[in-house]
Amino acid sequence: MKYNCLNSISPVGLKRFTSDYTETKELKEAEIALVRSAKMDEVEIGPGLLAVARAGAGVNNIPHADYAKKGVVVFNTPGANANAVKELVIAMLLLGSRDLIGGAKWVRDNASDENIGKSAEKAKKAFAGTEILGKTLGVVGLGAIGRLVAHAAIELGMDVIGYDPYLGVNAALALDPRVKAVSDLNDLYAASDFITLHLPAVPATKGMVGAKAFETMKQGAVLVNCARDAIVNEADLLAALESGKLAKYVSDFATPGVAAHPKCVVLPHLGASTEEAEDNCAAMAVDELRNFVENGNIVNSVNYPGVNLGAVKSAGRVGVCHDGKPAAFEGVLAALSGAGATVTGSANATRGEVGYALIDTATGVADEVLATLAKVPGVIRVRKVR
Repeated sequence: MKYNCLNSISPVGLKRFTSDYTETKELKEAEIALVRSAKMDEVEIGPGLLAVARAGAGVNNIPHADYAKKGVVVFNTPGANANAVKELVIAMLLLGSRDLIGGAKWVRDNASDENIGKSAEKAKKAFAGTEILGKTLGVVGLGAIGRLVAHAAIELGMDVIGYDPYLGVNAALALDPRVKAVSDLNDLYAASDFITLHLPAVPATKGMVGAKAFETMKQGAVLVNCARDAIVNEADLLAALESGKLAKYVSDFATPGVAAHPKCVVLPHLGASTEEAEDNCAAMAVDELRNFVENGNIVNSVNYPGVNLGAVKSAGRVGVCHDGKPAAFEGVLAALSGAGATVTGSANATRGEVGYALIDTATGVADEVLATLAKVPGVIRVRKVR
């Protein structure tokens, strides 16, 4: 099995590949690929590519919807870099409340002053700020990162309000009961001194923090964005900063509009830039790819449904990407039966306009049978797992 790394991937993860996997420098030759920030919509993939794993959570750089139509499964690594991002968000809350960067710059600019200690005592009032203790933090999005941020903020003495209309049962149970959950985002905006965003950049969230949101926020609120720049309407953001409605914008995404703005603190996308996060993401990505290649299981895919039959114990196992319609799965089962194959177990699930099925058989499936399955109406791709 050949793999390609479009970006530098931590050796901690790559060492998890066995000798059955070899690296190729050519993406067109690869059967699986690992990526961080490289824009895959700008590169050509080969017909043999089965899966891509993003060593991180966001997948804006991967045309995953198009890949789904080709039977290419795209994975991400949710939660693997959560602690790194959480720590950066806490730092951003402090950067949003105290002018630490301005103060550090003053010291550097006056480094040649022999009396810098005395001069600093006079200058420091220009960099005074406020404390976060007792302030209210609004956390928009209570996934792996949002929950960690909420819990850390509570331990720092903040009151925390959370909003997440898609909060699952397990995530809700893991949420500290001291987090006040609201069902109306406007209630969060109106009550929060600081607001932090933890949402994916999808069509529904693009520009969602705009003029109406800023109008609802408290006067002098601070907005922290370690999610994606596209979630915030930049023109409306700049207007809110100019009017004083928003006191400061602290972001991990540099754009021309905010990079040099005096009320913005902008970092070069450092959220997951820690050794630990890169190691964790790489290890998780490799494990996902190996589980898919060796067992056919899909865990943490962004474009195909999760299907997991565990480790292969049967003589044969086949993975089928299809159009999500019942007829495709039924057609595959009928074709197997017609070829004399005995099905010993199966799982099938759909996601949007695609589906995925895993089928265990009592004996191995011959190549000619696989060719027959590939011709079943609605089938996108068939792969012999064993």
